[in-house]
Amino acid sequence: MYDLTGFQRDLLYVAAGLDEPHGLAIKDELEKYYEVEIHHGRLYPNLDTIVDKGLLEKGEKDRRTNVYSVTRRGRREIEDRRDWESQYVEDIL
Repeated sequence: MYDLTGFQRDLLYVAAGLDEPHGLAIKDELEKYYEVEIHHGRLYPNLDTIVDKGLLEKGEKDRRTNVYSVTRRGRREIEDRRDWESQYVEDIL
């Protein structure tokens, strides 16, 4: 996960927290957090990058809507990242 941008990590985390979300559901969640509009030209290429890295799977809900799910590798990467972060921030919380 070290080679993901912060935005890509956030996309992965949001996808992990939702039940087979589609792109717009992920976008809506991130817009709440970032408090700015996220354009499709930023969202979908970054989702595709995460898919290409094997951290997300992209499936089709219908002809217009893709759904995303975190792969086993993606979940393992999230766990590893959280373990790594906790060694630095656990004592301050």
